Amino acid sequence: MKYREIPHTDLRVSLIGLGTMTWGEQNTEAEGHEQMDYALARGVNLFDTAEMYPVPPRAETCHETERIIGTWFASRGTRDRVILATKAVGPGPHVTHVREGNRHDRKNLTAALEGSLRRLRTDHIDLYQLHWPDRPVPLFGGRDYTPPAVRESVPVEETLAVLADFVKEGKVRHIGLSNETPWGAMRFLELARSGGLPRMVTIQNSYNLLNRTFDGGLGEVCHEEGMRLLAYSPLAFGRLSGKYRGGAKPEGARLTIWERFARYNGANSDAAVEEYARIAAEAGLDFARMSLAWINGRFHVASNLIGATTMAQLKSNIDSVDLDLPPDVLEAIEAVHRRFPNPCP
Repeated sequence: MKYREIPHTDLRVSLIGLGTMTWGEQNTEAEGHEQMDYALARGVNLFDTAEMYPVPPRAETCHETERIIGTWFASRGTRDRVILATKAVGPGPHVTHVREGNRHDRKNLTAALEGSLRRLRTDHIDLYQLHWPDRPVPLFGGRDYTPPAVRESVPVEETLAVLADFVKEGKVRHIGLSNETPWGAMRFLELARSGGLPRMVTIQNSYNLLNRTFDGGLGEVCHEEGMRLLAYSPLAFGRLSGKYRGGAKPEGARLTIWERFARYNGANSDAAVEEYARIAAEAGLDFARMSLAWINGRFHVASNLIGATTMAQLKSNIDSVDLDLPPDVLEAIEAVHRRFPNPCP
C-alpha cells in the first residue's frame, strides 16, 4: 500500500480508502466484516462512512453501516489500526428520517456525533465531515448555483464553533468537508485562520474521469491551502468499469436495482466511457484499474475511496494502487477530456 500525509495533521492515510455505503443494503454485515478484514490486511487504514449510510437512504436501514463497522471493531479489536472518518448529514427532504432538522447547528451536530460514536463503538472520530453544506448549493449532479429567495442556513461561524468544541472535547481529532464549493471551503479556512479555530483539512467530493469539476477552483484551494481531496465515486457508480456498456444491466448492480441513480448517465457520458474503455483496451489495461490509477496520480488526492459489493471487485480495486499509467495513456485520457469535458458533474 502507498500512503499520503494530510497537511496540517498527523494523519498518514492509505492512497486507497475503503468506502462503506453498501453495507446494510447491498451487502450483509458478514460481508462488510469480510471486506474490512481484507482491506486492513492489504494496508488500507482509512475507512469512510456516514450516519445516513447505507445508500440509497431509507428509514428502514438508516445508520446500519456505522453499526456494522462498530460490531467489527468490537469483535476484532482493530479500532487503533484504522483512521475512521464519518459524516453528519445536512438539511434535505431525502434525509428527514435521520434526525429532525439535520441543520449544522449545535443541537443537531451534537446529536449526530453522539449517535455515530455510539454506533461505531468508539470514543473518538479521526475525521469528522459535514456531508454537504447547510446552505443551498448544487448537489449530486447539479451544475449551476441559484441564489436562494430566502437564506435560512446556519452561519458557517456557528458550525465551525461547534466543531471546534468537539475537537477540544477529544471526541473529534480533525474536521473536513464534503460536497463543498470553493467559496464554502475558503470561508471555513478563513474563519479558522482568523479565529484560531480548527481548519478543514480534507474535502470529500465526487471525482472521476466523467466529473473533474473539482480540478478548477477546488484544485487551486487544495494547492494553495494544503487541503486534500478524498475522492468519492471514483468509478462513477461503476460506469468506468465498463459493466454497463452497450446498455447492459448486470444482475445485482446498483444502476440495475435503482433507476434513481442517473447522475452518470447521458449521451456525452456514454461517448466518453467508450473512449476511455478504448484507451484501456489498447494499452492492455483493466478499465476499472486504469480509471482508479488516474485518480491515484492526482496531486490533490489524499485517498481514493473505493466501494465494492463483491470481494473480487474489492481486490481488483485495491490492486490499482500498484498501477502507474504511462505518459501516452495519460495524454490519451486528456485528449478525451478535451472532447467531452465533465459530462457528469
